[in-house]
Amino acid sequence: MKYVYPAIFKLLESGEYFIKVPDLPGCITEGKNLPDALDMAQDAISIWLCDAEDNNEPIPPASDIFSLSCDKEEFVNLISVDTTEYRNLNDSRAIKKTLTIPNWLNTRAEKVGINFSQVLQTALKEKLGIHDRP
Repeated sequence: MKYVYPAIFKLLESGEYFIKVPDLPGCITEGKNLPDALDMAQDAISIWLCDAEDNNEPIPPASDIFSLSCDKEEFVNLISVDTTEYRNLNDSRAIKKTLTIPNWLNTRAEKVGINFSQVLQTALKEKLGIHDRP
């Protein structure tokens, strides 16, 4: 599902941002700079909404962005999330992939007990520059 919620961003003295989503109780996060804060807001909203969807809880409607009031060091920004896309990007379940390699390479790899799945995962993470995923 796709959703759009307003989030209130507060610039802290440290230069970091505190973010709260008034329509989603307890949905707060922080970001070290504005790009990070936008990512963190999207992540926090996605987690909140996925949890509500999983538990068949009602999804609160989004407030009108113009009805929210802010202090002078705050601003409101709309955050768009897609829980289907979020689930796909963060799903750790194993899936089966079929691949083709030369027979001679397969024979040598099997002789030394190489785990093909682990090698492929490691190579894909390296190729994609992914270092922060388990």
